[in-house]
Amino acid sequence: MSTSVTRVPSYQRRMSVFWWVHKRSYFLFVMRELSSLFVAWFVVYLLMFIAAVGGGAEKYDAFLDRASSPLFLVVNAVALAFLVLHTITWFALTPQAMVLNLGGRRVPGVLIVAAQYVGLAAVSAFIYWLVVLA
Repeated sequence: MSTSVTRVPSYQRRMSVFWWVHKRSYFLFVMRELSSLFVAWFVVYLLMFIAAVGGGAEKYDAFLDRASSPLFLVVNAVALAFLVLHTITWFALTPQAMVLNLGGRRVPGVLIVAAQYVGLAAVSAFIYWLVVLA
C-alpha cells in the first residue's frame, strides 16, 4: 500500500522592496547599514587628502579645487549626516554588545553611552585645539 502526498501550494504574500520604510526601527536599521558606505567614503577621502598633502603644493591645490566643487560638497554633507547617524546608533548599541562589570555590579548602559560621548567631545576638542588654536 502506497500513500501519495499531494502538495498544496501555499500562499506567499508579495513583499515590497521598501518593506523597511514603514516601521521606524527597520528604517533606522537600514539607514545605519547604509551609513557604512559613507564611512568608507570618508576613509577614501582622507586617503586622497593625505596623498595630496604628500604630493606637494600643486597636488594639494588641485585637491582643494576638486574638494570645493558642488558635487564634493553635497556628497560630503550627506556623508556627514550619515556619519552622525552611524555614531549615535553605534553608541546606543554599545551597552547591548558590551557588558561592563565594575566591583561585581553591572555598569548601567546610560553611563557607558555617556562615557563615549565624553570621550568623543574630548578627542574633538583636542583635534580642534591642534588644528585651529595651536
